Amino acid sequence: MRAVLDIILILLQLYWWVLLIMIIMSWLISFNVINTRNQFVATVWQVINQLTDPVLKPIRRFMPNFSGLDLSPLIAFLLIFFIQSIIGYYIYPAVIRAGI
Repeated sequence: MRAVLDIILILLQLYWWVLLIMIIMSWLISFNVINTRNQFVATVWQVINQLTDPVLKPIRRFMPNFSGLDLSPLIAFLLIFFIQSIIGYYIYPAVIRAGI
């Protein structure tokens, strides 16, 4: 059971990094530092969006419009932190005590 919890924590941390990469890439694309006409950039951007959209779209539906400012990654960061905290403070110690 501890191995499963460790894998979940690692996947949450990896997804945190994917969200951070998506935010940085969106800024770089918005300020014309990188160009999506470059095939490599377009491919990376497409993969990043395919990884993040399933989580961010439901958050965007419930978030109010802030004049083009997308705060859904911030909410996703908070959710990831919350899940990691729940696992770290409550589930993981219970699993260790139970000896599973």
